[in-house]
Amino acid sequence: MSQPAIQTVELAYRSYGTDGPPLLILHGLLGSSGNWHTLASKAFAPHFRVFTLDLRGHGRSPHAHPIDYPTMAADVLAFMDAHEIDRAHVLGHSMGGKVAMELALTAPERVDRLVVVDIAPRAYEPRHRVILDALQAIDPARYDSRRAIDEALAAHVPEAPIRQFLLKNLQYDPDTRRYTWQMDLEGLIRYYDRINEAIADGRRFTGPVLFVKGERSDYITDADLPAIRRLFPAARLVTIPGAGHWVHADAPEAFAREVLAFLTEKD
Repeated sequence: MSQPAIQTVELAYRSYGTDGPPLLILHGLLGSSGNWHTLASKAFAPHFRVFTLDLRGHGRSPHAHPIDYPTMAADVLAFMDAHEIDRAHVLGHSMGGKVAMELALTAPERVDRLVVVDIAPRAYEPRHRVILDALQAIDPARYDSRRAIDEALAAHVPEAPIRQFLLKNLQYDPDTRRYTWQMDLEGLIRYYDRINEAIADGRRFTGPVLFVKGERSDYITDADLPAIRRLFPAARLVTIPGAGHWVHADAPEAFAREVLAFLTEKD
């Protein structure tokens, strides 16, 4: 029995640069294309035509279900088709890294070089459940300022940098004078188990792959290397000193240096 066709959505995006090969950048859970503005514009745009995408349920992209890796990868492939991008370098962080892996394994002929940032192809425990519950517990429309929402969120999420990241999902409607969450919070909660799932085994992408790990992060461990090598036999791993899970934010210069060296090296 054939599987039903995946219903893709048109992804919102930002673009940078006009010359060079295309580079697609995919954000992580609860992120958006704007998270990559500085690196995309300053580090990567001089070398590539950069597209930072809002994955479904995030940023300005549609709220559509399901939210899983085959569907999100199909959205990215549809974006490439719509923009007449035959092949591209693809970079993804965390959840976006799994989307990038799924895309490379599903349509290897469309991916040139692959960069996976601080995520492995395995299943993960529900690390973000507390954050999702905290966001669900707060109705932004009840508050009259970002500061008040931040103070309410602090009772659940004490780490200021994480709150700052989460508050980028706030949008303000000047007509109603109300704040709302821009992301599809209910959908992300509903499909959170799927977001934590492993990338399906039994496939291979034989092109060049760079896994980038933060030194202070435990998202990629030595135990993950066999699965990485099985799916991506040409993969190499670099560790960015002093960086945590948000490698590109913790050490942007070192991160950009490693990624550019990989993407611009001669085959």
